[in-house]
Amino acid sequence: MSGARRAAAPAARTLTALLALPLLWSCATPPAVEPALGAWTAGRLSLRVEATPSRPVQSLTAAFELRGSDRRGELRLVGPLGAQLAQARWQPGTAELATADGRWEFTDLDTLAEQALGERVPLAALPDWLAGRPWPAVAHAANAAGFEQLGWQVDTSRHAEGRLAATRAAPPAVTLRVQLDRPPSVRPPA
Repeated sequence: MSGARRAAAPAARTLTALLALPLLWSCATPPAVEPALGAWTAGRLSLRVEATPSRPVQSLTAAFELRGSDRRGELRLVGPLGAQLAQARWQPGTAELATADGRWEFTDLDTLAEQALGERVPLAALPDWLAGRPWPAVAHAANAAGFEQLGWQVDTSRHAEGRLAATRAAPPAVTLRVQLDRPPSVRPPA
C-alpha cells in the first residue's frame, strides 16, 4: 500500500495546484486591453482640395484602414508602396496624429484634419458615411443621390458597389472619393 500512497501523493499535489490556478489568476493584474473598436473597414481613398489664391491644388491618394466610431477610433493611411503615411487615433477630448515627421495631439478630429490635410474634413462622420448613412450627431437632408450633411454632398448611389463620393462646394472645393475593398453585404428586404 505504501507504493499506492506514493503514487497518489503526486496526483493530489497536481490536483491541488490545478484547483489553485483560478485563485492565482484572479489575483493577477490583467494587461491593459484597448477597448473593442470593431472590425476594420479598408479600401482606397482620394482627397482633392482645389487651389486658392494662396495655395495650389492639394491631393492625396492612399489605401486606408478605419475602425471605430465618431467617439473612439483609428484611421491608418498607407502609401502605394505599403509604407504607413499617417495614423490617427481619437477618443473623447483628444485626437492624436502620428507620421514619419512626429506625433501631435489635438483637442478634436476637426482640428487634426485641418492640420494634417489643410482643410476641415469631417473625420468623425466618416465611419457612418462609409456605412452609407448620415452621421447621427448632426442634421442632414436626404436627396436623390444620398444626403447633404455638414456642408458636404454625400453621394451613396453606388454604395452597394463599395463606392462613395463626398464633395464640399464652399471654397476651397474639396472632393473625397472612396472605394471599399469589400462592398457592403446586401441584406434582403425584411
